[in-house]
Amino acid sequence: MQIYLPIAEVSVNAFLLLGLGGIVGILSGMFGVGGGFLMTPLLFFIGIPPAVAVATEANQIVASSFSGVLAHLKRKTVDLKMGTVLLIGGLIGSGLGIVVFNYLKSVGQVELLVQLCYVVFLGMIGSLMFVESLRAIRKSNKAGGATVPTRRRHNWVHNLPFKMKFRVSGLYISVIPPLLVGVLVGVLAAIMGVGGGFIMVPAMIYLLGMPTKVVVGTSLFQIIFVTAFTTMLHATTNYTVDIVLAVLLLVGGVIGAQIGTRIGVKMKAEQLRILLALMVLAVCGKLAFDLLVMPSELYSLGAGGGH
Repeated sequence: MQIYLPIAEVSVNAFLLLGLGGIVGILSGMFGVGGGFLMTPLLFFIGIPPAVAVATEANQIVASSFSGVLAHLKRKTVDLKMGTVLLIGGLIGSGLGIVVFNYLKSVGQVELLVQLCYVVFLGMIGSLMFVESLRAIRKSNKAGGATVPTRRRHNWVHNLPFKMKFRVSGLYISVIPPLLVGVLVGVLAAIMGVGGGFIMVPAMIYLLGMPTKVVVGTSLFQIIFVTAFTTMLHATTNYTVDIVLAVLLLVGGVIGAQIGTRIGVKMKAEQLRILLALMVLAVCGKLAFDLLVMPSELYSLGAGGGH
């Protein structure tokens, strides 16, 4: 069933979009990521223009993350205090990111920037998570199946000023690192159309030392508000939010998130992380391949007036 997307100006199969939304919703519930890092490139692959994909995907992340958070709140695995600190940073970052996005859109470079950002960030994060997860699995095997906690209690983060107690996470650390993580994630939400969970989840585990079971729900809590704010800014400054596309992705995403949360509870944290790492690397490889093998200039010759 083909459906015309008015803002994207393309026709796409409605069931394909529902399916993509469902898959990304499942990932959202399992890993605590908004899923945008996979969905936005998938939208590129099916012919949605990058500016529309970025702005609309931020909208879809809000719903799938909200659905996931409800499930985590029931289990009391959301650190609302930590989430609020991350959120403050996130709102500042998304404001900055929109300014950069609009400038690059005005000079016609936004498509290249978005794809390069994906290749660089997905490559780095995927590799780091893969190596770390392998180490954790080896350690748990050596310990006869008992997982060895890999929390580094005293790194440089714990020596910074402005400390706060985060009871749910069992932490007493400075608010500066969570604020900075929030700002970075906000910038990425605006430029890449992602919730930023693929950066936030590893940062919360390895940098802040939060327990994995609390990380997923807290990450989703912050993602909801940052991506809602980003969508609003894109809609009012760029007019690139495609409502028809958003609704189809939303329906699939909300259903998928509930399924994903149930699957996530049954799997070990290390297994979840290694699966996520492999997915991140696969998408990164496809995007890099497209950039190298099929330069976008082939399609844009004569499209713009200048060089």
